[in-house]
Amino acid sequence: MTKKIKPNLSLAQIINMSMGFMGIQMAFGLQNGNASRILANLGADVHELSWFWLVAPFTGLIVQPIIGHLGDNTWSPLGRRKPFFLIGAVLCAVGLVLLPNAASVTHLVAANVLLLAVIFLAMMDASVNVAMEPFRALVGDMLPKHQGTLGFSVQTILIGFGAVLGSYMPDWLTKLGVNSVAPAGYVADNVIYSFYIGAAILLLTILYTIFTTKEYSPQEFAEFSDGKEIVEEKSKFSDIFKDFAKVPDQMKKLGLVQFFSWFALFTMWVFTTNALATHHFGLSPDDTHSEMFNEAGNLTGKLFGQYNLWAIPFAFLLTPVAKAIGKKQTHALALVCGGLGLIAMNFISKDLLWISMIGLGFAWASILAMPYAMLIDSIPSKKMGIYMGIFNFFIVIPQIVNGIFGGPIVSNLFGNMAMGYVVVGGICMIIAALLTMLLVKSDPAETGQAEEEIQQVHF
Repeated sequence: MTKKIKPNLSLAQIINMSMGFMGIQMAFGLQNGNASRILANLGADVHELSWFWLVAPFTGLIVQPIIGHLGDNTWSPLGRRKPFFLIGAVLCAVGLVLLPNAASVTHLVAANVLLLAVIFLAMMDASVNVAMEPFRALVGDMLPKHQGTLGFSVQTILIGFGAVLGSYMPDWLTKLGVNSVAPAGYVADNVIYSFYIGAAILLLTILYTIFTTKEYSPQEFAEFSDGKEIVEEKSKFSDIFKDFAKVPDQMKKLGLVQFFSWFALFTMWVFTTNALATHHFGLSPDDTHSEMFNEAGNLTGKLFGQYNLWAIPFAFLLTPVAKAIGKKQTHALALVCGGLGLIAMNFISKDLLWISMIGLGFAWASILAMPYAMLIDSIPSKKMGIYMGIFNFFIVIPQIVNGIFGGPIVSNLFGNMAMGYVVVGGICMIIAALLTMLLVKSDPAETGQAEEEIQQVHF
């Protein structure tokens, strides 16, 4: 079989195939900025929050490898990855509508409100994972390897836009006059309507990607397989376990970096609202229904929007910076900036918290792009989906560990004053930077590839 090279895609084509990720991240932005507030409004205590957040990593742990395997071995008239985009988006939109309305639904079905909220959260997380995992694999499917950093950087930029929309939406609606305070046991209208808007944008952006992106056929993939003929045989579900045993060494090293990076991120997402409420607003840990607590929740959403906003320009800079100093050096620098940003939240005033978000924006941009750019060359093309799913283990396992132990640590070591644990998250991110420098292998050709990416982008 004659070897064919994947053609370079234009910037417009890369944007089209990643547009759905913007809608997915808007859903994540709404969840990250408001899930703790919603659960607190519905009666959860601060030391219980991390346990409720375990729903997200557990669903990712189960769903992503399965979806990756199915995507690698499925072809439909709609394509290879796109069917999963559509199914996940529809189910996630339903979850977005139901989660903030858990209290109202409880009266209809006579269920425990927190249990119902967790079920809706699980539904939302599982479906987001169904839609999200194929987007990572799609970059490996569609782009030549020298455009990999560019592809993941474009995804990061669109993720930033989506997260900003999701994070700021409740505050924007409040300024438009939508009620931001609800009776005890209910969620405020500004949050509920934000979730409705997020559901609509998620569906629209996923449909945009489906209609504007044409995936390569199995025959075309065979022609791109380095000149080696691919024998068509049905991959068995049990092959997932065989693939686990063949994880590339580079993935293992990056996995350890990911562990500490995502441990820190999970700490920030779960505990920032309570950290701000107790440390910067002077509230007691049990005060979760006052207007001031909701102000802390709105501030959390705005801060999360700011670090996602800062991630956008940093995503543009990743390729030239990687060209200048190397991929792993770029990632380590970004993680140090993020760690310092988290630690600084304990020492600076409420009005200066935006400064911390600059460092976190740099870290977030790099976390979403550089590990994948450093990994992509070591993954077989025909196994792109399953290995991206397996790599997700190094994202969800630290969240599970943190979810189990984070609440008791905050309760027993920090007296339910969560800011101290946010500082621990910052230290973990700096540890991730050190591990990047000590363990991760540099690609000797990376600077040449980065330069080639810049030169070959066209509209």
